[in-house]
Amino acid sequence: MAIILGIDPGSRITGYGVIRQVGRQLTYLGSGCIRTNTPALPERLRLIYAGVSEIITQFSPDYFAIEQVFMAKNADSALKLGQARGAAIVAAVNQTLPVFEYAARQVKQTVTGTGAADKAQVQHMVRTLLKLPANPQADAADALAIAITHCHISQNALSISDKALVLTRGRLR
Repeated sequence: MAIILGIDPGSRITGYGVIRQVGRQLTYLGSGCIRTNTPALPERLRLIYAGVSEIITQFSPDYFAIEQVFMAKNADSALKLGQARGAAIVAAVNQTLPVFEYAARQVKQTVTGTGAADKAQVQHMVRTLLKLPANPQADAADALAIAITHCHISQNALSISDKALVLTRGRLR
C-alpha cells in the first residue's frame, strides 16, 4: 500500500490530490487547491509551502509527485511557476518524502491515452478512474492525474524489475 500526493503547481492556484494505491487498485483520499490571493510573490510562496506542509501532515503520503516545468510563452510566468514548484518540493523534502517529476504530456497520455488532451478530458478520466461522483476542480484533477501517473509508472517499473529478477534467476514464470 502507498499513499501518493500529486501537486499541480501554480503561483496563484496550486492543485493537490491524494490517492491510495493497493496493487492496481486506486482510492481517492482527498483533493483541493491552495489559493494564494496576495500580490506579493514571496507571500504566495510562503502560502504554498505552508499549504503543502499541512497536506503532508494531514495525509502522511509515502510519495510526492509533481508536474515538471514546461516552456511557457511568457518567461516571467515560467519563472514564477518554477518558484512555486520549488516551494512545494522543499515542503516535501523537509518531511523526507521522495520526489518524482512528470511532464504534463506524459500525465495526459497516461490518464487519457493522448498527450494532447484538454483539461475537460483529464477531469473526466480522473473522475472515471477514481469513481468520483463529480468532476474535481480543474487544478485538483490535474494533481490527481499526476498522482495516478506516478502509480502507473511505478507499477510498470515494479513489474519490469520483477520480470528481470525472474530472468536473472534463470526461470520464466
